[in-house]
Amino acid sequence: QVQLQESGPGLVKPSQTLSLTCTVSGGSITTNYYYWTWIRQPPGKGLEWMGSIGYSGGNAYSPSLKSRTSISRDTSKNQFTLQLSSVTPEDTAVYYCAREYSSGGDYYLASWGQGTQVTVSS
Repeated sequence: QVQLQESGPGLVKPSQTLSLTCTVSGGSITTNYYYWTWIRQPPGKGLEWMGSIGYSGGNAYSPSLKSRTSISRDTSKNQFTLQLSSVTPEDTAVYYCAREYSSGGDYYLASWGQGTQVTVSS
């Protein structure tokens, strides 16, 4: 029943910061034991897990993006936000927000937003 929806600018200039917000309805982002995640897919490429923020507020990031990525949340608005700094055209992709849960040592992406296209171009 949970629904996720991405929002933010579809065009970002090189060297600027990409900022997207995921609005969650039908469930609280503080509910045990879920994780709130950003994933992207460049054109012609596979899915890339970027990072997440957990139900208690802790973060995890992809090593390749950690230096440029920040994921935060606003519990009063039931939203979480992606910020990706110093973008280049290689950051052009469809960006998805999603909800994860863990079972043992395995993680599952069970709920996804529809995705939003972000183009990095001058």
